[in-house]
Amino acid sequence: MDSQARLPVVLLWHMHQPQYRDALTGQYVLPWTYLHAIKDYTDMAAHLEENPRARAVVNFTPVLLDQLDELAQRVNQHLVQGSPLPDPVLGLLGPDPVPTEPAQRLNLLQACMRAHRKNLIERFAPFLALVTFAEQCNCLERVGWASDALIQDLAVWFHLAWMGETVRRSDPRVATLSAQAGGFSPAQRRQLLQLIGELLTGIIPRYRALRDSGQCELSVTPYSHPILPLLFDFKAARDTEPNATLPQHPAYPGGAQRAEWHVAESIRSFEKYFGRRPDGCWPAEGAVNEPTLRLLDAQGFHWAASGATVLRGALAASHLNPDATEAYNRPYQLPGTRLHCFFREEGLSDLIGFTYSTWRGDDAANNLLHDLTEMAQGKNTAGPTHAVLIALDGENAWEYYPFNGYWFLKAMYENLASNPQIELMTMSQCLERGIQPLLLPRVPAGSWVHGTLATWMGDAAKNLGWDLLCAAKIAFDEVITAGTLDEPARAAAARQLALCESSDWFWWFGDYNPAEAVSQFDQLFRRQLQTLYRLLGRAAPEALSRPISKGSGDMEHGGVMRRA
Repeated sequence: MDSQARLPVVLLWHMHQPQYRDALTGQYVLPWTYLHAIKDYTDMAAHLEENPRARAVVNFTPVLLDQLDELAQRVNQHLVQGSPLPDPVLGLLGPDPVPTEPAQRLNLLQACMRAHRKNLIERFAPFLALVTFAEQCNCLERVGWASDALIQDLAVWFHLAWMGETVRRSDPRVATLSAQAGGFSPAQRRQLLQLIGELLTGIIPRYRALRDSGQCELSVTPYSHPILPLLFDFKAARDTEPNATLPQHPAYPGGAQRAEWHVAESIRSFEKYFGRRPDGCWPAEGAVNEPTLRLLDAQGFHWAASGATVLRGALAASHLNPDATEAYNRPYQLPGTRLHCFFREEGLSDLIGFTYSTWRGDDAANNLLHDLTEMAQGKNTAGPTHAVLIALDGENAWEYYPFNGYWFLKAMYENLASNPQIELMTMSQCLERGIQPLLLPRVPAGSWVHGTLATWMGDAAKNLGWDLLCAAKIAFDEVITAGTLDEPARAAAARQLALCESSDWFWWFGDYNPAEAVSQFDQLFRRQLQTLYRLLGRAAPEALSRPISKGSGDMEHGGVMRRA
């Protein structure tokens, strides 16, 4: 089939972790960045490397890139110089003794059991045996039953279980360690630590090489993953939720300037790590509106992406038919801009994110191919005007799949890369093909989560978080205006402010989320704000010593992902 007649399909994988490092101690509070690095970022690169015909877009947040870079450096510094490891869970692989203080021991014991029960614990009999015993010690009164050797063996198996499936199948060190039930020596723990350091160090170069080969387009999110429409105007939350309750502060102080800072800083960071400007942007959570898209256009981006539920609202607001099938799976453009905005195919994206994990990998891949070939055959979707964007979290979905999604991803890339009716492409390749956008006069604010901004603003806890952030921003503005900080101190404060502006804190506030996750992110957010006040030379308000939110829910996939 002629290439122009094939339906373009774009896979966009979004890679993001908020800043987990406590700026006051220099230690990472949660291990998710390096764990996803050795498992998901590694596996996702390997699947592309193993199939040269495959194509994908991989989107990185700069706050994740900074952490990957720092973690790689600090692990390698430890291996060469013996400097402290950056994370207490990772530290269990090092030469230092296990802490003796009961609360610290309990925290470490619990941390080494945070893994998917079926896919990451029960899969490995030695790990399951260690976890079963550790569960008997899972309180302050009995944590003393857990010996140093037990905790260290548990830590080894925890990291082995989190290891990427492609690493497990190719690295003999993993096979050797996995053949041993316990009793790991300091030298063996160091060997595992060396492997982790190698994987961390290799991630950015591997994706850069995939980009250079033409297999992978790399795109970026504004620096710390802020919800740009809310930085511009709190009332944007009412575009799709007219009765939404707003924070006490009428707006985020200087929000438009902060939005510009995040976008400009994302470009600078991307150039630092990947050597050139990005062409595309996935705004945090696909949250867009007219000011957001015009800002991205002004900063020179060629394309952006969001969710189809946002497009539906925009079509209705623009007096276009939101029920017309041919209106979807094609790019749009605001009048007076050159930026192409694509909107993801929600149904297929959610199938990968939530449904296929319970299927056989090849069955799931065949089902996806079937749906796409049907779309290719449809007269309203095939042709030079349309392209299907499948976009989702590229890191959190896979632990819910057996074997970290290995069989599904392998079959999916093979199917999509070889089918004559569709063509795997990057977003920029779609633009090079000459797909013409339609004009979209109005874009009400919304995100890929139900098409609204309610996940980040509207209930009491989320609004309190915004009010605490607004108060910190007012203090920041006062100190900057007073000129009491030198240039390095101003830059440090601006970057710390950016970490406080991340969307992640507000995502987790709300009693529908799991209690443990809410507590962890609540503490992290307040700690980030306290650090900002310290950098400004101001006393932190007493309110930052009290919890903002308490969770009690049982969200699907632990709340890390949402359906459209």
